[in-house]
Amino acid sequence: MNSSTSRQHFLLQPFWEYILTEFAGPVNSPVFPVLLAFSGYLCFSLPFAVIDMLGDRCQFFYQYKIQKNRRPTINMMIFCLWKAVCNHVIYVFPNVFLNWLWMPPVPLPVSAPSVFTLLGEVLGCLLLFDFQYFIWHFLHHKNHWLYKRVHAVHHEYVAPFSWSSQHLSGFELMAVGFWSTINPNRLGCHPLTSWICNLLSVWMSVDDHIGYSFPWSLHHIFPLGLYGGALAHDLHHQKPGTNFAPFFRHWDLICGTASSLGELSL
Repeated sequence: MNSSTSRQHFLLQPFWEYILTEFAGPVNSPVFPVLLAFSGYLCFSLPFAVIDMLGDRCQFFYQYKIQKNRRPTINMMIFCLWKAVCNHVIYVFPNVFLNWLWMPPVPLPVSAPSVFTLLGEVLGCLLLFDFQYFIWHFLHHKNHWLYKRVHAVHHEYVAPFSWSSQHLSGFELMAVGFWSTINPNRLGCHPLTSWICNLLSVWMSVDDHIGYSFPWSLHHIFPLGLYGGALAHDLHHQKPGTNFAPFFRHWDLICGTASSLGELSL
């Protein structure tokens, strides 16, 4: 191992050793990724729920709302949160238990990944998930039976809001959860990569659904317009035949399903 690689490993090794010393049991539990993702969903969604409740009383944020004529109600927010809880109780936790019986957790590695390895693995997992969900999403919009039975639940709201990122049928939640869990494992990624991807995917999904196009939003900062974000996904809910990719825009651009740049600048 050369000196540069050693330095990259050293940056994360103390943190990883702390995790192994203090939290090895909890983080290696099969329910940890689920609790991490659901906690992220709550934490990332709550600030935007407050902004939605304030509405035009806080013009600093409200001026950036994409669909000003549609505001989520408290009842809509509670219903989405309740549906997310029910989906986890009915679908997610039983599957986690069955998976644990079939494939018990393996010991955590002693070494942390290098920073470059971590970043490469995270990017690879996100790009793979983006491709998988693009195909899945496209097929579920083109096949009427699949759309009605599986995906239509998510389109009950024309104007998305933060809590609606997990307003999903149980089957859709299981598909998303399966890829989020299996991709890092199949790619041989470090557990730290898996956890970070888990949180990043939840954050990016919430960001897709917030219903606001802030000047500081990632879709304004990401180069070449290759990140869709809230504006692209909001347009998808208005025009369901466009913007099928969850995060990035390259597959929609390649396949001709991206909204025009003029629409994205609205």
